Amino acid sequence: MSNLYGDYNQRIDYVFKVVLIGDSAVGKSQLLARFARNEFSVDSKATIGVEFQTKTLVIDNKTVKSQIWDTAGQERYRAVTSAYYRGAVGAMLVYDMTKRQSFDNMARWLEELRGHADQNLVIMLVGNKCDLGSLRAVPTEDAQEFAQRENLFFMETSALESTNVETAFFTVLTEIYRIISKKTLTANEELDPNGNAALLKGTRIIVPNQEMQKDSRGGCCA
Repeated sequence: MSNLYGDYNQRIDYVFKVVLIGDSAVGKSQLLARFARNEFSVDSKATIGVEFQTKTLVIDNKTVKSQIWDTAGQERYRAVTSAYYRGAVGAMLVYDMTKRQSFDNMARWLEELRGHADQNLVIMLVGNKCDLGSLRAVPTEDAQEFAQRENLFFMETSALESTNVETAFFTVLTEIYRIISKKTLTANEELDPNGNAALLKGTRIIVPNQEMQKDSRGGCCA
């Protein structure tokens, strides 16, 4: 069976797993809630372990189901959540632009991510809470430099004001789709004797090596 089906017999062409990682209280859960349900809770509590939500969208006339995994940022959960990196084809490294330490920890989170996930996954650096401009502790230029050095996408967001949230997720998912669809086209050119494609959409997805130019400038708040 080459396709998956969602609720109401909706055909799903691709399923992409994306993980949100970063320190506790940087707004990972709020970003997910804003993207998946267009909600924001002022009483949000720390994530325990791992939670995930899904959202289905259309990219290039294909139905893509995104599974967004929200990992707890506290140290005591990291041994538990590391297993959930496996199978991810995308990741968002989230820091709080009003807390310098959360940005300084990005190198450590990135190292952990690359140690547990596929080395070719699509990664975006996200500076959250850009609505708090007067409290900024991380200059945009510092984040841009880090993103460029590590070959990451970069964007500043505000879950509270819904600034760039959908754009950030859509950018990651679209880039994943671009890579996967390119591999699918290549596989379809090499059919087996029965005329079946070598890669089945909607099943296990392996990201090929990326040779892409990433624009690390991203979007940020004024």
